[in-house]
Order: sequence, then structure tokens, then C-alpha cells
Amino acid sequence: MSRSETPEKTELAAEASTSTSTRSPKYGDDPDSALDAQAALVMQKGLLDDIIDGIQLGVVTIVIISLLFIAIFAGSLPTVFPVTQPIYDFVFSIPEFVASIPEYAAMVKDGFPTSLDEVMLLASAFPGWLAELLHTLPYKEFVLALSWANYLWETHLDIRQRDRLHEVRRPQAISSFISRQAYIEANAYGLDQSSLALIQKLFDQLTNTAIIVYDMVPMLWAIVGAGMEAYLGFGAEYEITQSLLFLMAASLVSSVISLPFTLYSTFVVEKRHGFNKQTIGIFFSDMVKSYALATFLGGPLIAAFLWIVTKTGSQFYLYVWALMSGAQILFILIYPTFIQPLFNKFDPLPEGELRTSIEALALRLNFPLKKLYVVDGSKRSGHSNAYVTGFSNSKKIVVYDTLIEQCATDEIVAIIGHELGHWKKNHLLRMMVAAQAQIFMLFFAFGSFVGEEAMYASFGMDTMPTIIGFIFFQYLYDPLSNVLRFGINLLSRLHEFDADAFSKKLGFGGALASGLIKIHVENKSNLNPDPLYSTYHYSHPPLVERLNAIWDPNVAPKTE
Repeated sequence: MSRSETPEKTELAAEASTSTSTRSPKYGDDPDSALDAQAALVMQKGLLDDIIDGIQLGVVTIVIISLLFIAIFAGSLPTVFPVTQPIYDFVFSIPEFVASIPEYAAMVKDGFPTSLDEVMLLASAFPGWLAELLHTLPYKEFVLALSWANYLWETHLDIRQRDRLHEVRRPQAISSFISRQAYIEANAYGLDQSSLALIQKLFDQLTNTAIIVYDMVPMLWAIVGAGMEAYLGFGAEYEITQSLLFLMAASLVSSVISLPFTLYSTFVVEKRHGFNKQTIGIFFSDMVKSYALATFLGGPLIAAFLWIVTKTGSQFYLYVWALMSGAQILFILIYPTFIQPLFNKFDPLPEGELRTSIEALALRLNFPLKKLYVVDGSKRSGHSNAYVTGFSNSKKIVVYDTLIEQCATDEIVAIIGHELGHWKKNHLLRMMVAAQAQIFMLFFAFGSFVGEEAMYASFGMDTMPTIIGFIFFQYLYDPLSNVLRFGINLLSRLHEFDADAFSKKLGFGGALASGLIKIHVENKSNLNPDPLYSTYHYSHPPLVERLNAIWDPNVAPKTE
């Protein structure tokens, strides 16, 4: 046995070796007609891949044709085709926007401080400079540019990941413990998800662009206002009421638009790969429950937010932050007790080896376990999970019935050891603090935009309702939100490594490794993610990275 190997790793490799004894010249693994056929389907590039492969040529062609079209018609384009007026205005505003970039860059360079006095002077002048910038910023064009830049970046990552999913030869790093069949099935599932996601993201991007370009948010606001006045007798002074009705209408429209994608994902993709267990009745029942909860819990919260912004002046963000922080803590408290039981059935984990082992582990770690549940996750999906919830001295451990079906007792206990590692290391508290910091930054930044008339006018509003301002502001905040989300994902991945090491130190290293492998195989998780894609998107480290850390001889398990 080499120094880099452990007994657990060697055992897993021995188990997998039974399916890798010979090599197929075509696919690099043992020949099997059924698997070869499935591998051929995974390797095959269909219409969507052809579109992706030709997209650069297509974009270049479209740009050339568009420029020729504009050059031929010039200023008469909106007259000949009135529907193109917003697009025409946007296209001809780009050169002006681009031309202003060097000017802003020169201003930044000339104004860069070189002494403490200059820093203090800059700090005192910053509010005025920011106000001037916000008065003159081309908001709509800026938002569209940011939106498309973000879409193209994330699509680039999706395509990189899709190329990985077309592979059928297992990487050497996983070939010793992941069977050929498991790898091909996981990639087939990933490709189906990828195909749907690429189409839906393009549809969503085009829809959002149309909403912004054609001022559909002000249009819906006006329609809701007219209906409110006609049927309820409420005028524009009832801004909070109109805001709530507007959000309900926008949510309904959004749900109807996205419903075909959701149905296809649930009843075609998930069912095709053996995960979906719910009926169409359960699906729509869950949807109605979700809307009811959003209305009864989210409605009062949004109303309170709007009231605070109206009544507390320029420092409203402090009060809103306190409101949202309290709401987050309250939601964490009530979710496992009052909300999740609306969707799933929770039963006490039956007496037996698993319950005894989990209770013994909780006692060993002085974990204040009050309730130990098994939840009927299999009612809706074949995916598995386990988690720890609760505050102070009233903690609960919840195990999905699918996890019990998929893993052995020692593996489940090792996974619970990982979850208790999150508790022991205060990971939940850290994530809550990070979330609170994000919430504070969001509303603090919103304070600079909520009264900015130029922003509302740029998006076609002739009034300045707070909820509409918040929607427009979120368009601007999205890039920073993505950066912060990346930071949160990075912190989450560090926590996962930390919890894995905790479980290993309890003596569960081998069981945790085999349990993680089973979960990834049973859930058909991505077994060979693109490094850039996983770094940007994943809140959990890829399987190989976690196993390498568990098998690291420098992290020695306890002997007791």
C-alpha cells in the first residue's frame, strides 16, 4: 500500500475494480452493449450543441447584418419599424456611453489621493460626487449591459460544464471508486438538466430584456393602480396596498411564464432519471401552499418594509435591517415546526440500531437532542438529505427516508457526525452573520437610490413608489450580489471541509467517504465538474476534493 492510500480508499478501489477489469477501445472501460449504447447517447451532440458550437459565428453574422440594416435605414429606422424605437435608442446610446468611459477613468486617475489630507478631502467630496453620478447615470442602458454581461459569463460557464458532461471516460481520480454505469448515468442526468437550463436561461434573459426595454414594470404598475381604483376605490395615496397587489400580480405572471419549464423539469427530466415521485396533484398543491405562505408571511413583512422606508427618513436602512434580521431568525425558528410539516410528514425515527447510534453520538458530543425524525422525502423525490435544526437547547435531527434506503447505518451516523460538526464549529452562526452583512449592504446601498428621480424616469416611471425603486435598484445590485454570493459559497465550502474533518476525527472517516460516494451516485450528482464552474456556483466542494481531504493522512482520526 502506498503512503497516499488509506485502508478505506483501498477497500473502495477493490469494490470498484470488479467492474473495470478490462478496457473497451471505444469508451475506455469494460465492454457492455447496454452501457455502450448509453455512452454513445451521452457523447452524441444534438441540436442544442450544434447551436452552441455555431453561436459565435451566428453572433458575428447578426451584428454585421444589424449594422448594415441600421446603416441603410439610418435615422428612418424607427419610422419604418416603430417597434424598433427602444432598440434603436439603446444601440445609438452605446457609443455615447462608451465614449464617456475614458473621461470617467481620467477623473478617477486625477482624483486618486496621494496623502492623508487628500483622502480626507476626497471623503468629504464623495457624497456630492456620488449624487452627481446618480443624477446622470444612463440607468436603463447600464442595467442592460450588466445583465447581458452576466448572462454571457454564466452561459460560458454552463457550456464549459456541458462539455464535461459529454465525456464518458471516467477521470483517473474517480475511476477507482465510481463505476462506469454510475458515471454515465450521472452525466446523462446532468446533460438533460443542462439542456433545459440553457433554454430557460435564454428565455428568461430575453424576457427580462423585453421587460426593461419596453417599460413593462411601469405598465403593470399602472394596470394594478387602475384596477385598485376601479374595484376597491383606492387611489395612488394607498401606495403600500398597490405595492402588495403589484407584487402578487408580478408573481402570478412570472409563475405562469415559468410553469412549462418547471413542469418539464419535474415530470420529464426528474422522472426520466428516477427521481420524481410526486403526482400532478401534489405538485399544484405545493404551489398553492407556497403562494399562500408567501402572501401571509411575506405580505406583512413587505408592508412593514415599505412603511419603515416612508416614515424613518434617510437612515431607514438601519430599521429595515433590524426588521429583516428578526424575520430571518423567526423563519429559522418556525420553518421546521410549522412550515415544512405542511409539505412533508415527520415521524419519530423508529427504535433500532440507527436511532441508538445517533443518540449515542449526540450524547458523546453533548448535543442537546430533543427530537429525532425521519421525513418522507420519497413522497416527492428520490434525492436524499439529513440536517440539524433548532436553537439553544432544543435541537432536532432530521433524516430523509431516502438516505436510510441508500446508506448503511454507519454511513448515516458518519453523515450525522458531519452535520453535528457544523453545529460544533458554529458554522450556522457564521453563515447567519454573513447573511446579515449582505442584508445590511443591500439596504444601505438602496438608501442612495430610493429617492433618485433619474433612475425612475430612465425606466419609464413618472412617480417614485418605493417597491418599484427597489426592483430597479436590484437590477443595479445584481453584479455585486453575484460577487457576494461567490464569497458565501467559498465560506460554505470551507465549512464543508471543516465538518468532514470533524466527522473523521470522531472515527467516521471511512464510513463518511463511502456514504458521500453513495449519496453522489444515488443522486446522480456531477462527478467531474468543470473547475471554474464549480468554483463559481458550488456551495459544497466536488466529491473528489472532499474525499482527498478525508483521506489526507495529516487529519488523523481519534483512537477512542
